[in-house]
Amino acid sequence: MNSKEIIELTEKYSANNYSPLEVVIAKGEGAWVEDVDGKRYIDFLSAYSALNFGHRNPRITKVAHQQLDTLTLTSRAFYADNVGFLCKELAELCKKEKVLLMNTGAEAVETAIKAVRKWGYEVKGVPEGQAEIIVFGGNFHGRTTTIVGFSSSELSRKSFGPFAPGFKVLPYGDARAVEAAVTDNTVGIIVEPIQGEGGVIIPPSDFLPTIRDVCTRKKIIMVADEIWTALGRTGKLFACEHENVVPDIYLMAKSLGGGITPISAVIANSEILKVFTPGTHGSTIGGNPFACAIAREVLAIIRDERPQDRAAELGAYMLKRLTDMNSKYVKEIRARGLMIGIDIDPAAGTAKDFCKKLLKEGLLCKDTHVQTIRMAPPLLIPRADLDLALEKIEKVFC
Repeated sequence: MNSKEIIELTEKYSANNYSPLEVVIAKGEGAWVEDVDGKRYIDFLSAYSALNFGHRNPRITKVAHQQLDTLTLTSRAFYADNVGFLCKELAELCKKEKVLLMNTGAEAVETAIKAVRKWGYEVKGVPEGQAEIIVFGGNFHGRTTTIVGFSSSELSRKSFGPFAPGFKVLPYGDARAVEAAVTDNTVGIIVEPIQGEGGVIIPPSDFLPTIRDVCTRKKIIMVADEIWTALGRTGKLFACEHENVVPDIYLMAKSLGGGITPISAVIANSEILKVFTPGTHGSTIGGNPFACAIAREVLAIIRDERPQDRAAELGAYMLKRLTDMNSKYVKEIRARGLMIGIDIDPAAGTAKDFCKKLLKEGLLCKDTHVQTIRMAPPLLIPRADLDLALEKIEKVFC
């Protein structure tokens, strides 16, 4: 079947309507993918930052095959060997004491919400049912009913209520609003260091340090949703490092699974995660041996190859090339490492219009919030492939 036939079949039978670009990907290797019709594309999506190290990374696929030949799943009545090693490695990486493994980013966020509330009642002493959590407009933390309840996207919220109470939504990047919103019942602040789905929105330099200071002074848990940004994407191991901020809880997913399997992690000190006792929280396949083996190899690649350094170097190079275009179609470019957002002038069309033009040139990008193109090349993309991609971008924008 060709792309058109597969798309028609998908649209007829699938209930997942993500409004995709009209191409059906069949193969991938490194920074390249190939559609069912044999046309090749440079992938500037990286599966929404899940593919930090490219398609079919040989180190990761080797470990995946080895684990498939040994053990993929076990009951929680038994320990699997990779679980303990992965938890130790993640805890050491984040300089924390405990790790709770789940499957998806949304599960990690839900876990953090439960942990923060339980900590608020049992440790901080907030009256039962009164806990408040501060979040920020433009956020994207997942698609569960609790999470979309504090989204500012009407598309995400419409027809899914009533929603859980207990959340205050503040303007993203407004440090003063944070101090003013805190009460004695505030137990946590959940923040994306950079809003990825929001369009690569980078907050002012005082934003994260202010949150950290308020949380320290007021005995509030700071939760950093680094699901998009962790493990090198922004040129640092964690995006919070750009402001020298250490949160109380790290959330990561996406790239931890090496582009092969879902896995997420909630990482914090014992004071917080000890609130979960047997039966109060869990996951059927969270921390399964297959996902843990892959995640361990992801961490090994980070130790061996330091992709965050490459992301910083190539990101600066890419930003300069994009800025030097001086395109009349571009209103603003935002970038940190290999995480780039390009705002399109509405007079020139929408971001999706330009994504389609880039698609014809053999480059995969993603539109978000109507006017923003989001780009996230693999961190280990060869310089020659990056240059070729930039030439395609310049052809469309100049």
